[in-house]
Formats: sequence, structure tokens, C-alpha cells
Amino acid sequence: MNFHSLRLRMAALYAGVLALCLISFCGAVYLGLARYLDSNLRNSLRSEGESIGEKLLVDVNRKGESFVVGEINEMAPEISGRFIRITRQDGTILYQSPTPINQSFLPGKVLLLKSWVQQPFSITDSHAGAHAVLIEAVPFVAPEGNSFLIEVGASSREIQSVLHGLLLTLALGMPLIIAVAALGGILVMKRALHPLDQITRAAETITSRNFGERLPSVKTGDEIERLTASLNRMMLRLEDSFQHINRFSADVSHELRTPLTILRGELESLAQQEHLSPVALEVVGSALEEIARLTQIVNQLLEISRLEAGPATKELATVNLGELVLSTAEQMRLLADEKSIHLEYLISSEVSVDGNASLLKQVVVNLLDNAIKYTPSGGTVELLVEMQGTKAVLEVRDTGIGISAEALPHISERFFRADKARTRQSGGAGLGLAIVKSICGAQGGELSIFSSEGKGTRVRIEMPRASGRIMTPDPEPAYLRLDR
Repeated sequence: MNFHSLRLRMAALYAGVLALCLISFCGAVYLGLARYLDSNLRNSLRSEGESIGEKLLVDVNRKGESFVVGEINEMAPEISGRFIRITRQDGTILYQSPTPINQSFLPGKVLLLKSWVQQPFSITDSHAGAHAVLIEAVPFVAPEGNSFLIEVGASSREIQSVLHGLLLTLALGMPLIIAVAALGGILVMKRALHPLDQITRAAETITSRNFGERLPSVKTGDEIERLTASLNRMMLRLEDSFQHINRFSADVSHELRTPLTILRGELESLAQQEHLSPVALEVVGSALEEIARLTQIVNQLLEISRLEAGPATKELATVNLGELVLSTAEQMRLLADEKSIHLEYLISSEVSVDGNASLLKQVVVNLLDNAIKYTPSGGTVELLVEMQGTKAVLEVRDTGIGISAEALPHISERFFRADKARTRQSGGAGLGLAIVKSICGAQGGELSIFSSEGKGTRVRIEMPRASGRIMTPDPEPAYLRLDR
């Protein structure tokens, strides 16, 4: 999972906002419920105290205090968990309820008031047990003038129990809600960003060789559609620019061939004249060498322009890569013999690819020419052709001077010359590997170069196998191994 993806970040932001809202809402619900339960209990206690005064204490002189005590006992405050205490004006206690059955508080520990009160009030006694006792004190004056203070209370345990249950429910439910919301957000964002995935996949397949293709247009009417339209218009402008550059390169290269041919012919005619001095002949010979070099560069530029234009990609046929590499290497064996370089072949005869035979031969020629050119006398050049999975692999390895780490990333660029591996004296123009790279791209192959300075170079080309045949792994592949 990509933790930096827009989809995940948007889902995380959505889940974070939702979590913040839920926490705020749950906090408000918890505080509101706590306040409501506290207020409701206090109102109930006050109503109960007022009812005791109006129904029992109103006739206390006529019926007697024992009647009041008996009536209150019948209410069974120890069962209902109520605290009831009636205090006379002189501070003596007329009635005090016994300890409740649930032992939620101890009535004897509820403090007596030190002064008489005239108005009802609330008090919370935290010293009467494990839970606080909420008490409502209601003063009552009988018709005969007797004054009493009626205290009715209850433990806050029930309120705390309800709040604890609510808190536990919220603590268990909120993460589940957030997780479901986050998952839903990911799915929603995945669906919403699906057009972007299609655009990304299409953009990855577009190169300078298929600039005519366009990104899929998504008719959504939103920002994605506008982005796709803008990118397609940008690609159209880039395609025009690339075509202009390719046409310019091809035209320039083509126009240069005629004057170079004329110059070469005139200089060759001049060199055949007998009256020229040896110095003049040397100058003419040097000029002919430079013209030959310029002609080679122009021809290579024309080849690259033709490859990038695309027609070469249509001239495909099934080619036996092993036989092609072997025959080409044998044709170039004289170059290796001149430098006493050993050619070693490890070539499978069962490797076929879809490609252009002449272009693939040019790849082998360029790679072998480089390997022989930059390998000292007595060195070794190896050619490997084999199937690896669904890929046909061509490798050229040498024991030459190698390429520096600084130059290696740029070695296949046009006209690039490494300090050692690309010198003017070697006759190269810095276009050989550029042509190889263009041919590989046109044939659907990939070029990789591995090298260490002073330890040789390994050039690897991977191409898809021939589409017309199914290659099955052979337990003992047929390899042709020759040492020259």
C-alpha cells in the first residue's frame, strides 16, 4: 500500500475530520446526559421531600411523630436506596433512614447542617461512601408553626453507571465507525480517482514513437476531464515540435550528403594529380578522412531519424537471433584477429524474435565493433544469446578498458564521449550506442549497460520472444560454443 497516495491521504483526512466531529459530538452527548441525569435526579429528590412535608408533616401535631416515622418506613428507603432525614428546628433528628441494602452510602456519615436554612438547596456529600450522595434539603413549616428540614438524597452510583455504559459504548463503537468510514472513504476515493489511474496507465505507454496516441477522455464534466483535455492539447503541441525537429534533422542530414559527396569527389580528383607536393597530398588525405567521418555521422543521423520516424517498426519478421548473431560475428572475426582478441560464443539455436533482420544485424555490428575497439590486444569478447523466461537475451561482454561511473548513465546519448571509451582517434562519432538504443526501442527491446572502469563492459539487450511460437524451457538447451 502506498501511504503517500492521494487516495489514502484523502481517506485519512476524511476519517480524521469524522473522528474529530464524532469526538466532539460524543463529548457533548456525555456532558449533556450527565447534566440531564443529575438535574432529573435532584428534581425527583426535591419533589419527594416536598411530598413528605405536605402529606406527612402537615398533621404532625395531631397524628404524632410516630405516625410520620411509620409512614416513611413503609416507603422502604433502604430498598429504594434513598436517604431521608427529618431534622427539627432545634437540631434534633426526627427520622433518619437506615443503611440501604446495596451499601451505596452510609447515612450516619452524612453531615448535619450547622445552621438553619429558609430556602431549598442542593448539596453533594462525598464522604458518605464510595459514591457521592446527592441531597436536596427542603425546609417545611407546619400550620401549627413547627419547622422541619427535610433532606432527601440518593447515591450518584446509578448516574455513574449509566455514564460509564455510555462511555464504554462510545469507546467501542467510535473506532468501528471511524474504521468503516475510512474504508468507505478509500473505496469512494478509489472510484472517484479511477479515471486518473486510466490516464496514468495510458500516459506510461506514450513515448516519442507513438506520440499520436492520446489520453482517454473521461466525460465527467469535472476537473479530471479538464486536466485530460489540457494534457492532450499539450501532447499535440509536443508532437508537432518533435515532428518538426525530426524533419529538420532528416532534412539537414540529407542535404549534407550531396556537398560531402561533391567535396570527396573533387579531393580524390585533386589527389590523383601528379604535380602535388607530398605536403599537399597529406593535407588532401587528411581532408578526405574528415569528409569520410562527416559522411558516417550524416548517415548515422539519417538512420536515427528514420528509426524515430517509426516506419522501421512495421518491417518485422520472425528472426532466429542466434543464427543472426553467429553469422555477423563470423563476418567481423577479422577485426578481432587483427588485435589478437579471442571471440567466445555461447549461443542458443532456439531463440527467435520478431524484428527487422538488417537492423538487428546493425545492433550486433555496433556492439561488436565497440567491444573489439576498446578491448586491448589479447583480451576476450563473449557473445551470449539465450531465452530467459519470455525474453530473448543478447549480451556482449568484453575485458576492455570499461566506462567510468560518471560517464555510464550518459553513454548511449548522442555524440557523448567518455574520456577513455570515446576518443576522436578511435574514429567513433558517439552515435553507435545511440543507434543501438533507437533500434532496440523500435523493435520493442531494452538496452542495459554495465561497466566498471578497467574491468570491462557488459551490454545486455532484452527483446520479447517471437509471437508466432511458444518457447518451452529445454532441460538441456542446444548451445553452440566456439572459441576463436
